[in-house]
Amino acid sequence: MGELRFRQVHLDFHTSEYIPDVAKDFQAEDFARILEEANVDSVTCFARCHHGWLYYPSKKFPELIHPALTNHNLLPEQIQACHRHNIRVPIYTTVQWDGRIMREHPEWLAVSADGKYIDTQGVPKPHFYYTICLNSGYRDFFKEHLQDIIDVIGVQNIDGFFMDILFKADCDCPHCQAKMKPFGYDHTKKSDRLAYSIHMLEEFKTEITAFIRERVPDAEIFYNSSHVGPASKNSFKDYTHLELESLPSGGWGYDHFPATARYARTLGKDFIGMTGKFHTYWGDFHSLKNEAALAFECFNMLAMGAGCSIGEQLHPSGKLSKGSYDLIGHVYSQVKEKEPYCRGAVPKAEIAVLTPEEFYTEEEHDLGLPSALVGAVRMLQELSYQFDIIDSTTPMDKYPLIILPDDILFRRDVEEKLKDYIAKGGKVIGTYHSCLDTKNGSDSIYGVSYIKESPYYRDFILPNDIIGKDLNREEYVMYLRAAETRVNDAEVLMDSIQPYFNREGNTFCSHQHTPSSGRKGYAAAARKGNVIYFAHPVFRIYRKNCANWCKQIMKDAIELLLPYKLASHNGPSTVITSLNRQESENRDILHVLHYITEKRSEDIYTIEDVLPLYDVTFRLYVGDRNVRSVQLVPQGQNLAFGQKDGYLTFTPDKIEGHAMVSIQYSSGS
Repeated sequence: MGELRFRQVHLDFHTSEYIPDVAKDFQAEDFARILEEANVDSVTCFARCHHGWLYYPSKKFPELIHPALTNHNLLPEQIQACHRHNIRVPIYTTVQWDGRIMREHPEWLAVSADGKYIDTQGVPKPHFYYTICLNSGYRDFFKEHLQDIIDVIGVQNIDGFFMDILFKADCDCPHCQAKMKPFGYDHTKKSDRLAYSIHMLEEFKTEITAFIRERVPDAEIFYNSSHVGPASKNSFKDYTHLELESLPSGGWGYDHFPATARYARTLGKDFIGMTGKFHTYWGDFHSLKNEAALAFECFNMLAMGAGCSIGEQLHPSGKLSKGSYDLIGHVYSQVKEKEPYCRGAVPKAEIAVLTPEEFYTEEEHDLGLPSALVGAVRMLQELSYQFDIIDSTTPMDKYPLIILPDDILFRRDVEEKLKDYIAKGGKVIGTYHSCLDTKNGSDSIYGVSYIKESPYYRDFILPNDIIGKDLNREEYVMYLRAAETRVNDAEVLMDSIQPYFNREGNTFCSHQHTPSSGRKGYAAAARKGNVIYFAHPVFRIYRKNCANWCKQIMKDAIELLLPYKLASHNGPSTVITSLNRQESENRDILHVLHYITEKRSEDIYTIEDVLPLYDVTFRLYVGDRNVRSVQLVPQGQNLAFGQKDGYLTFTPDKIEGHAMVSIQYSSGS
């Protein structure tokens, strides 16, 4: 496998058998030339689609070649032409969706406990969404299919495999029942079925990766499950790299990619982000995303340390869309210029957020991200902190501060790891139930112990000169129920205030909640040395209601614990900063993004306008390193800068969408 390409296209080709003259307009050289002119350096092309058809001259399964395909050499010719232009061509095949298998091999389909075929998408027929069971005879078919691709395309022509749609399934078919039993799973329990499904997916990936590596040792290998998270971590040894499918307008939203990327970049693998040129979701033919939206999505990938992939779909005629590649080409021309300042860059982080995803049960693993995690990502980005997202197996010592957002369930091993981290000087902020023993009420790392859930579904906090110091000295409502705790050996930083009563039974006041009674309640915030605890689910409240006072109290807590801040600015909270290190060049690269996401439509968020910012001053902590130059790159424009008390300051005249600032250090500093 060579160096991961940064300007990729994922070229869908799910094509119905009822469409005539498929690929009749395909011209191999034109195909490759259009991609090259659009600055594309890798394109994923199809061996087999969700409809179940093949797009190459199969020796093993000639009956599965698309019945209307006019050129059976479509995939080989795509590969050969692209290779002449130094464009890589990973090969796509589907795994657990196949419309032909749905019709012809129902015995291979996943079956629910009530005997129905499993459709995870909930789309009315016609569709190809019944899930295939990987314990069935399909597994042998799939390996024969891979061997067929290898035999026809040739080992020397294969850059990699993109294997799509590998989901856990609540399958209770006879194949799964038989396989579960030796592992001690009870097929009558949903939790056991799902736990086994995850085990089975890991086993399948290991088997298929070994199969491929034995035959095509240098091939890229990726299995797509539409999300990269802790639930799949045991399988990542079987991947050569990661691809983060995250179409903001296609159901993932703009919160998904940064949360996923900040986790993926801690896993030690190269990775790319994947968005789409579609205005909405995959298969949105003849639509184009707003250029500002596509630019932000790609530049945000670079800022997070990823390469770029743009989802597209080839028309059944086999001819690429001029509009699509004008759009892609314009964005990728900019990515190409920025690329030298992104390759080999490692993110700098002062905070690690422990993901609640790790603490999901098997029944909760899905495309959704925990609200507490989304709230934390939004809040920290808006505050311009540099942070990663980690799981409990990630080494913590390199991070000055660990944040435990709301829903980190109590586990003794995690508590012991945090105690060791704190003993070495690490700082921790926890909220609500995170690392609280809610069953036994034992003392915690925070110096408080859990008593019960607050009796009030909404109560209040009272800011002071330490926490909430920029807020008015009056009550602020907290929209979700808190944990009532007993303070043992901690200092109370902020009080909660009780309402007169709950809205229940015969008592209510006005339209929502009862106002403050002025009576003090439990501790809303407490501190024990380098550890601060908030009793409310601060991050879920921020995700749900965007209460600015939640962000303010968290900012004050972080400032109490961190001696310096890596990057700050005096611009609006819509500015995103990402600070990366290129060690080989002895420089840091600051990415600055300013795009406004809007929900102008009923269905989707998008970005249409780029709103420039002027004269925003940035302040970076550089310690005792000597800064030689500060430049806007790739323009090469020098910026005036000052350096004092460990901080570097500079003020670009204008930030328009995405700016990159190179901070070049003197040799030896």
